Amino acid sequence: MTATDRSLELVSTAAQAAADKLAHDIIAYDVSDVLSITDAFVLASAPSDRQVKSIVDEIEERLLKELGAKPVRREGDREARWVLLDYVDIVVHVQHSEERVFYALERLWKDCPEIELPADARATRGKAEEHSRLKAAEDPAEPGGEWR
Repeated sequence: MTATDRSLELVSTAAQAAADKLAHDIIAYDVSDVLSITDAFVLASAPSDRQVKSIVDEIEERLLKELGAKPVRREGDREARWVLLDYVDIVVHVQHSEERVFYALERLWKDCPEIELPADARATRGKAEEHSRLKAAEDPAEPGGEWR
């Protein structure tokens, strides 16, 4: 079984919305062959709690406005470190960059096929690493930071 056309439409819209809010490392997996509860996972991250919330709000707004989709469940809002939006057909995970590294969901789903995303979403790959390098260079107290 593969993800339905509706699921792919939801994935594409969610990924574009996340990219528009400057999410990092957006990726989507077709998990329909290994899970019966959903067709796809969308993963995205951001370097701050505020940006995580902004990305989640944009995804939710765009899916409702453009596709008439409402999440059946939204978890993790209070801390905004890992927010999960469950649309039944797809599940969107927006994580703070630190949680993304710690939980490494990509490792769990690496054997599932990746779903092709819009160009803006694909362009976010490697942004978290780039952001970390720039931050470390600016802050000499951070590991890897340079004293000026």
